[in-house]
Amino acid sequence: MPSFGTVIFDCDSTLSTIEGIEDLAADRADEIARLTQLAMDGQVPLEEVYGLRIEQVRPSRQRVERLGHRYIETMVADVPRVVRDLMAAGIDVRIVSGGLKPAILILAAHLGIRPEAVAAVDVVFGPDGSYAGFDAQSPLTTAGGKRRVIEAWKPSLRAPVMLVGDGATDLEAKPAVDMFVAYTGVKDRATIRRRADVVIEGPSPLPVVKLALGTVTRTEGTSA
Repeated sequence: MPSFGTVIFDCDSTLSTIEGIEDLAADRADEIARLTQLAMDGQVPLEEVYGLRIEQVRPSRQRVERLGHRYIETMVADVPRVVRDLMAAGIDVRIVSGGLKPAILILAAHLGIRPEAVAAVDVVFGPDGSYAGFDAQSPLTTAGGKRRVIEAWKPSLRAPVMLVGDGATDLEAKPAVDMFVAYTGVKDRATIRRRADVVIEGPSPLPVVKLALGTVTRTEGTSA
């Protein structure tokens, strides 16, 4: 029997090496990256920067779909194997992200994760595919949003629950799960590392499988 019934992943800088909004904002990359860093380090509340970032980019449907394929192209090494092995063990695999849902659904489909197991921010497009807004009511655009999403999911989750992520928005959800794993293979944030239950040190997230199956201890996982 696995030690965990559900494993939930962040997307940006966890399943993929990119930050989606930054990737869309090539012409404003430095400013968008600065805002993202402030939010992910926990220095500025997410709600202060989320709308500002996406309104600066205003991505069309075509660009958002292209981002979905960019997520696939830039997947962290071993992610398909990790997801496949978890599912083969009967573990429920989900994604919770403050990223754009149409793009993340493309990655999820590639990995075999069902659409209803993905929580992200919806985008609205006009009849011509132009950007028309985003779901500003989504909890994932605000601080503490991932915790609220996971708590809403709780009745349908197989316990115990593990969350794997890299940023402050992931750490905020720690009280809603049984283990928070900091993946540092793309972004290594000291504040997240310090408060995580387990830290994955290397570039590969394969230790997640061992943790979920109970074949490695928390202490061993921190040095994996």
